[in-house]
Amino acid sequence: MTSPINTESRNAIQASNLTLSLGQGPATVEILRGIDLTVRNGETLALLGPSGSGKSSLMAVLSGLERASGGTLSVAGQDFASLSEDDLAAARRGRIGIVLQAFHLLPTMTAQENVATPMELAGEADAWPRAQAELEAVGLGHRLTHYPTQLSGGEQQRVAIARATAPRPQLIFADEPTGNLDAATGHEIVELLFARRAETDATLVIITHDPELAERCDRVVTLADGLIASDSAAP
Repeated sequence: MTSPINTESRNAIQASNLTLSLGQGPATVEILRGIDLTVRNGETLALLGPSGSGKSSLMAVLSGLERASGGTLSVAGQDFASLSEDDLAAARRGRIGIVLQAFHLLPTMTAQENVATPMELAGEADAWPRAQAELEAVGLGHRLTHYPTQLSGGEQQRVAIARATAPRPQLIFADEPTGNLDAATGHEIVELLFARRAETDATLVIITHDPELAERCDRVVTLADGLIASDSAAP
């Protein structure tokens, strides 16, 4: 007798009736109002939608930065819906990489320290050589000892990408990764982000307002008022 196929193992993200509310009683604001979303391993997905539609909130919940108010959520094989905030932080470690518009590098740390320190805190024995290798891979081998204030915006985002991808995570989330960059630099960052993702076959979820960037993805999901308005393969 053959065993049933475990479809869950093929999915990086499995969300059902996912909700997020802020406040209590009459002051309650519903941010996510019942999201059903499945993302397969290795898929690239663009999240579109107007400001206030719930894109960043959805990414925060899917990446474990925020706890959902209701629904079920499995991410990288972990039941995120039932985990405490401390357990979510532990579940993210090594499984999820995050790239944000504002870079969020620690200003008192060099480029190599910004990449190595999170891995070192996670107990990775080879954090420093891996950080160096990852920075070399994103074209910053000559900037290892530079601080964020000594780097251009594009270089800072390269450090952020190196930090996100160095642990070889199963999922990479990027929230407007080119939002603070000029068009030429933004194009370079997009190429780099997709190249680093392809090397590990990680699942990539990108929040963007850029239709050209969305077209690079396998699939486009559009949010409106806390709900999925459309879900289709990219043109």
